[in-house]
Amino acid sequence: MDSSLPVLLDASLSVSSENSEVKPQESFCSSLKDSWKVERPLGNSELSYFLPSRASGVNDMYLHLGFIAPEHVVRRARVRLVWAILRIRHPLLASKVLMQGYDDVRFVFTPPQSPEDALVNADYNLEYRSSTKDELIDSYLNGSRTLSSDRLSYLIVSQGGTSLPSPPLTPRSTSPFDECETPSYSHDIMICAAHFLGDGMALHQFANDFFGLLGGEKTIAELEAQLKEELSSRWGADSTRAALPNALEDSFTVRPNKLRNAAEKVDFQLSQQRLVGGHSFRRQTKQPRHTIVPTVSYDPEQTKSILKRCKTHGVSVSAAIFAACNIAWAKMCTEKQDLSMMMYSALNLRPYFTVKPVNDSYWFLAIGYFNVILPTFIPRSIDLSSVFWHRARVAKEQCTQAAKNRMIVSRSLLMAEERGQRARLWAKEDDERERGTFVPPPPPLPVPAADTALRTPSAALIGLSLLGNLDGIYKHGAFPAVQLHTLTTGSRQRSGGMLLFGYTFAGKLWVSLGYDVNGFDKAMVDQYWGNVLQIMDELLLK
Repeated sequence: MDSSLPVLLDASLSVSSENSEVKPQESFCSSLKDSWKVERPLGNSELSYFLPSRASGVNDMYLHLGFIAPEHVVRRARVRLVWAILRIRHPLLASKVLMQGYDDVRFVFTPPQSPEDALVNADYNLEYRSSTKDELIDSYLNGSRTLSSDRLSYLIVSQGGTSLPSPPLTPRSTSPFDECETPSYSHDIMICAAHFLGDGMALHQFANDFFGLLGGEKTIAELEAQLKEELSSRWGADSTRAALPNALEDSFTVRPNKLRNAAEKVDFQLSQQRLVGGHSFRRQTKQPRHTIVPTVSYDPEQTKSILKRCKTHGVSVSAAIFAACNIAWAKMCTEKQDLSMMMYSALNLRPYFTVKPVNDSYWFLAIGYFNVILPTFIPRSIDLSSVFWHRARVAKEQCTQAAKNRMIVSRSLLMAEERGQRARLWAKEDDERERGTFVPPPPPLPVPAADTALRTPSAALIGLSLLGNLDGIYKHGAFPAVQLHTLTTGSRQRSGGMLLFGYTFAGKLWVSLGYDVNGFDKAMVDQYWGNVLQIMDELLLK
């Protein structure tokens, strides 16, 4: 899955509770500059996201949050301090990527030498704009790339109310909110991070922690003290946590066993062969990529009604959205109705980790992939509501089977290895084409007709990122000075990219469709999106 975020799975689905110590990471000290660095190689999963991102930022993530707060809460002095603290706590955000070959790509983190150094670095990766939500998102998705190998994260603030000049780097206010009686304004913030740094779970947990510090009761002086303490405890001379978060592949206890390895490879191949999907949107590539994100929200009362209706039928909202996407396509499908429709999604692999990391940061990539396969036809002898809820239950069953499968770890690691190998080959080809040195490989040998006849199509119609109840992550009561009201998330896409998001936030259900408007038959996508919303209105609300 190229640009999806994870389904947040219950930690109780862990397959093992044993822990072992993390593998040591490489670090070195430069006495000439009186500084030191911590580095580690990218794992296969990280590499599969990094290599395609180099040219134009494919899969670079963003999280937009709209909120109401007094003007002084979002002054640069306070935001910069919070941003600096969290970049110390989560070092991949402040790292760089050094690539010396397709098999030698590394994260490199240089710990700040002082709190002032940390503030300067945070300020360099912080920008204030006067832009609307839609302008922020459109600029990030369709403008020049914001991130790079030297800038893996970035924070953008669009401040409402009166614009103030930037204060000095070391603010000296002693009160958390000197102007506590001043009016509140609507503000926008956008957290930008490369996908090879982490995933949706990390992004949303980070946003909660960010607002916990920003909208909490600590004064500027107390935040300064916290920055100093965290820098010392995490990256000081006596620190026992001076390491980068593990790569996904280093988060499991893998014991060499030839028989087991062979069995896991056979299981992986068989699981891939069972992925049958014969439907896709008509594509077109006449114009450059341009991503749009139409978004619909349901008010709190409608959301409660939808949740109650789903509970009555024994499914989650996520399972119902899978069914809505299926029925929406089936209603407009006029061919290949004998072939199934396949959708892909991601799952959080953190519950399956068996290696205890040195660094307690949650900013790392930990997603695997699974598919939901449903019939394309709609039986005429059964009412649509019954078909819908039956398929929602089937989708739920397939999601549960994917999460609880005994082979989930080996399948995820083998898929990561396969994706990493493909990414290296494609990156090498892209670089050679850019240099004008690419030599096409010889044509493949002809395949006997009998072999091709046995092959089944495995195309996925659409990717779904179903994040569940985000209000379980955002502890709104922990930041009383801030009222969050809007959330939109996604990533920069490749040409022809499409991903549907579903989640509840601030008591509302949100559904959005991020796609390249120039990469598809627009009338077909418009019809499909209209069908999805119509089904949700008719079968989930009524």
